[in-house]
Formats: sequence, structure tokens, C-alpha cells
Amino acid sequence: MSFDFIKDRDKKVHFIGIGGISMSGLAAILLNSGFKVSGSDFKESKITKKLELSGAEVYIGHKKENIKDVDLVVYTAAIPANNPEIIYAKEQNIDLMDRAEFLGKIMKGHKYNIAVAGTHGKTTCTSMISNIALKANLDPTILVGGELDAIGGNFRIGNSDFFLTEACEYKRSFLKFFPYVGVILNIDADHLDYYKDIDDIADTFLQFSKLIPTDGYLVGYNGDSRVKDVISKAKCNTLSYGFKDADVTAKNITFNEKGCASFEVYQKDVKLSDITLNTPGEHNILNALSSICVSIIFDVDINSIVEGLLECEGAHKRFEFKGKVDGITIIDDYAHHPVEIKATLNTAKKIPHNKIYCVFQPHTYTRTKTLFNEFTDAFFDADEVILMDIYAAREKDTGLISSDKLGDALRSKNIKCINVHSHDEALAYVKLNLSKNDLLLTVGAGDVVIVGEKYLNEASQK
Repeated sequence: MSFDFIKDRDKKVHFIGIGGISMSGLAAILLNSGFKVSGSDFKESKITKKLELSGAEVYIGHKKENIKDVDLVVYTAAIPANNPEIIYAKEQNIDLMDRAEFLGKIMKGHKYNIAVAGTHGKTTCTSMISNIALKANLDPTILVGGELDAIGGNFRIGNSDFFLTEACEYKRSFLKFFPYVGVILNIDADHLDYYKDIDDIADTFLQFSKLIPTDGYLVGYNGDSRVKDVISKAKCNTLSYGFKDADVTAKNITFNEKGCASFEVYQKDVKLSDITLNTPGEHNILNALSSICVSIIFDVDINSIVEGLLECEGAHKRFEFKGKVDGITIIDDYAHHPVEIKATLNTAKKIPHNKIYCVFQPHTYTRTKTLFNEFTDAFFDADEVILMDIYAAREKDTGLISSDKLGDALRSKNIKCINVHSHDEALAYVKLNLSKNDLLLTVGAGDVVIVGEKYLNEASQK
């Protein structure tokens, strides 16, 4: 089945993993466009309930009986080949399509596709562009990889030609997209369970840039040498951003007590406006500059840019303030790559505090092993690291790497670090050691947030 988003609206599409952060948005777009939609997930959630209310048939648990009068089955890279629904679809000769290719098909139904790519920062940058686009009344359709308060979740259905989405490089997924504007925030080593090396990753981003039509635009950070190289080879219009020698720059930067920046934004030598952010950290200045570049392309008025950025608090799990109790501040962050961890801890340093306690849960054995040395250099801004076991996600433990080995390496560099092996053990340790004006950070892409949430709940009930 070739699938045409405009012509095939009498078809029924089934999503394996319909409750996922990306799949649910695609299902919602189809429902809004008149398609019949079904899907399955391993558990019920707010997202699955919301889709049911919109008309989707949702099944809890994966089994072949869920496939009923279906024309197309959509699945993600996380779904194994032995999934009973995939097996049944193959047996019945029902068309199968992976999530990235399907998203590309939907993008073809829109004129102004904005695809935000990069190793880090995609969700925050997409959130910033979303807030600006809403202020400018562009009425965009939005797919974001987190919960965004401005749109009440992880997707928004618009009725215009504007389509905004994150573009993930994992397994070269974003090469199936059709961007009119492509944003490249940074290029670092990650997903080395799939890519050969950093050069292989950089080449894939170059291929991504070649998807942009000649009348389209590539937006990129010129402070990243690999991104700068991609910009130099682009066959479309380009806009660079950074702290110097770029088309769009930030000058006269200051930070408030929450670690949020104010700065003057310039396009070449022309000052556009004063900007104040509600998202903390130096890295979010760069995210803001990239969103300003996208806004310039579509002639968005400066007031919408200023107000959109000021009101953007970012997505949940991106330096998310969870609460404060007994003078102790609890913050949760999705950082799971060494570069992201450094940025998170650097942001925490800008907030008045006594000590920074970082509860870190490594994400996947492959990432921990391939970036081991980088991880050992990522925690110098923490006063103490509470290191949890590796969150396996899609992988199996081969015995080649462990959090204990990482803990030993951190301790060898004189970083105060303790290994724990459960949420309750981590909780017990921080309860014993935290004091007034300390920061408690829960960091990682797994379920480490449970530690901070339990601490808040128990401390609040004293």
C-alpha cells in the first residue's frame, strides 16, 4: 500500500504502540482527518483514553485478534519482529509501515514542514517554535516528544499548511521525511548501537539536509563544527545562529536567580529585540535562537517571538521543577547523553544552592559502554552522584558494562559517587543526606523520576 494522506481517508490504520509519545500524535492526526483508527499498547494511559474519546479502537495487550478489517499496520522501531500483531499482519498480507515512513507520508500532505533535528534539544526547540507559532496564529499541526502545556499534551491538530515535528536520527528515521525547513541543533556521537562512528552520524545529517528543496531553508548552529560543515554544503537557503559570526546571534546575556537568560537578539548587525526566557540554561539560548531563525523564515512578527519565548516553559522532563519542600528543590531532567548531563548540571549551578545531589540512571547498555569515557567527565559540577543501575530499555544485559563499573571510574576521578540498586535505596540515601537549600536532580530517560516524586510525597506528609 503506497498510502496517500489525502486520497486514502476511507482506509483503516492500526498502530502497534498507539499510546507512545510519537504514535499517539499520528493516530490523532488520522482521526481528525476522517480515517478509521485502531491500536494496541501494553498498558492503559491518559493518552490511550484520550484517543478512545476521539474515536479510536484501543486494545490493551498485543495479540493478533486486535487486527480487524485493517488496511495498514504502523509500528515503531521498538516493536520486536516476534510481535503477534506484526506476525499476523504478514500472514494476512496486510501492509506494514514503520513510524518514520508513515510520518513522512503525512508530511507530504502539508506545504510548510518544519523538522527539528539534532542529537540534543529537539523537544525544547520544538516547544519554543510551537509557542511562537501559536502566538502568531499560524494554526500548526504539532508533534513533540514530550508533554507540552501550551498544547495540552504531545500533539496538536491544526488546520493550516504548517506542520512541526521532531526529526530523530535513530536508524536514519528522518531520512524518510519531507522538510521545507530543517533545523540541525548539534551533531554528537549517540546511538552507536546502530551507527558505525561519528562520521557516519554526520554524513546522515548531511543526507537529511539534502532532503530540503532549493527554495526551502536549513537552520543550523555554527558553533558546532559538524553542523557548520553541513551548512556549507547545503543546496537550499541557510540561516545560521550562535554566539558569534552567525546570521542570528545573542548578545549582552544575563541570567536570573532561576538560571533563565535575558539577551539581545541580532540579525547580522540589526538588533531585533530584547528576549527573556522562561527555560533555564545557556543551551536554551541556542534553542531560542534556532526558533527565532525559523520564525524569521515565515515573517513572524517580533512581538509573537518575544511573547512566545517568554511563555514557553519547555516540555515536561526538561529541567522540570517538580517541587520544593523543607528548603530543598527537586528537578527532573531527561538528560541521558554526557553532553546533555553537562548542560543540565551547568544550568543547576546557576541556581542559588548549597549542594547539588544528582541521581543518575544510565540509559541502555550500549550508550553507557560506547560513551563510557565521556560519562566519566560529565559529573564534575555535581557535589554528589547517586548512580542507579542501567535502564535497559530495548536491550539485554550482556555483562560487559554496569553502573558499578561507571561508579568506580567516577570515584577514581575524585567525584563523590555512591552506587544504589533500587529507587528505594536511592530515596533512603538522599533522605539521609539532603539539607536546606540543596538541589536534588533526577536525571535520565528511564524511570529515575520516581525517586524525586517519592521524596516530595513523603516529605510533604510529615
